[in-house]
Amino acid sequence: MIISYNGIESFRVQFGETTLSLGPISKSSKHKSSSFGADIVLVSLNHPDMNGADTASRGEKEPFVISGPGEYEVAGVRIKGLPSKSEYGGTVAINTVYLIELEDMHLLYLGALGSTDLPQETKEAFDQVDILFIPIGNEGVLNAVEAHKLGVSLEPSVIIPMHYDTVGEKNALTTFLKEEGDGAIKPIDKLTVKRKDLADKEGEVVVLENKNS
Repeated sequence: MIISYNGIESFRVQFGETTLSLGPISKSSKHKSSSFGADIVLVSLNHPDMNGADTASRGEKEPFVISGPGEYEVAGVRIKGLPSKSEYGGTVAINTVYLIELEDMHLLYLGALGSTDLPQETKEAFDQVDILFIPIGNEGVLNAVEAHKLGVSLEPSVIIPMHYDTVGEKNALTTFLKEEGDGAIKPIDKLTVKRKDLADKEGEVVVLENKNS
């Protein structure tokens, strides 16, 4: 599996012949979007900065778009969407967090999560997390300190911060890494990972370079 970052909460996840687009930036956003063909699009919040299913077409092929709570199975990928809240954009709205199961790995994408006060149903679903995507930028999503505390509590193998570059507080990443106790973590171009690579990892923070910056 190869994971790359396109800014705000947008990620490209590739495994085999299948591509997922997580939180893609819309063409109508004031921020730069990234167009690539995807088989599955996950939208956590209905906001132009992260609902860009319009950027994920491939020729005549349209992606399968998931934009709310529910259980899905598409192209061998099992996905469960669960409700939470966000205040991104200045209004309280439903934010869907997604549990994604593929290649015997469990990914948890928190989208624009704005509060650690989660519904009980949502909390109970977080029983196994291998790779965690967590917003850290404040301004409607979790701040860096809240995000670190939640991230540690979920006991993932790998933590990937998001929402700290083109939006959010300027020093959010620095604060988050200080909470982690390792301010020297350097961004990498992409994360290539297999199930066996996670065996000896406990909450390892991976910072990905924004390919849209």
